[in-house]
Amino acid sequence: MSMRTTPGVRLLPNAITVLAMCSGLSAVQFALNGQLIGAIAAVAVAAVLDGLDGRLARLLDATSKMGAELDSLSDAMSFGVAPALTLYAWQLQNNRVGWVVSLVFAVCMVLRLARFNTLLDADQPPYAKEFFVGVPAPAAGLLALLPILLTAHFGHPGWWAEQNVVMVWMLLVAALAVSRVPTLSLKTVRVPPRAVAPLLVLVVVLAGGIITFPLISLAAALLLYLVHIPYAVYRHHWLAQHPEAWEAEPRERRAIRRRTARRLGLRPPLRRRVAGAARRVRLPRRNSHPDGPRRSWRRLELRRSRNDGAAR
Repeated sequence: MSMRTTPGVRLLPNAITVLAMCSGLSAVQFALNGQLIGAIAAVAVAAVLDGLDGRLARLLDATSKMGAELDSLSDAMSFGVAPALTLYAWQLQNNRVGWVVSLVFAVCMVLRLARFNTLLDADQPPYAKEFFVGVPAPAAGLLALLPILLTAHFGHPGWWAEQNVVMVWMLLVAALAVSRVPTLSLKTVRVPPRAVAPLLVLVVVLAGGIITFPLISLAAALLLYLVHIPYAVYRHHWLAQHPEAWEAEPRERRAIRRRTARRLGLRPPLRRRVAGAARRVRLPRRNSHPDGPRRSWRRLELRRSRNDGAAR
């Protein structure tokens, strides 16, 4: 019997999706019991499972329309509803505005997922595959829990745990999720051969940091993700102006960047005539004139000025 027709194989990706949803919703139960580390771990496990179910479905050729709809529903529950309720149960229970902010966050996550599904069937340029439109739902769900993560690491609530700060942070993350700000997609990142070894070393350092200092390492990774957004915006803008560079090799892409920088005047320009610029005059060297040695124009001007002064 072929793998495509095996019912258990088709069930496996959907089972992982359901597990991701259960893990994300379990974060609310951990928050109600005051187990902050458990709440963070539940959403993090849901994010890992969310990244596995789609790849596993494509690997096993078990993709289906039901699986796609179930994945969207799981993301809405795990990274929209669960973080909103977790933050509300942790710090916003006595604030009416906090419930409104929690609703706004959950609705923004659902809208972000709905837009993602509509863009799947839309005609887009090839370079658009390299980017997400807005912050993806798993990253947004983890970013929203950053105040809880810092509190669990330091062992006490600081200024980041104040109600107003938490509400503003939730609204900011929700705005990034529904915005059209491009963010890099790891699915299409191409690593040059020279960067493979340093990247593996970085993975080892990251794994060691997560094992030794899991909370602060996750916080650093989330902050690093926020820092990459301006670069993603620049890269998206540059590829929109040079769409032919997306399929080019890294060496050719660097050549296109150098040509663009020269046009913008960011590098020393070539020696060519530019309108409105002063023309550089090169004087012939000594003993290079066909009629014999030629005197410098500075000495001639000096003698002329002396002769004019003596005549006066």
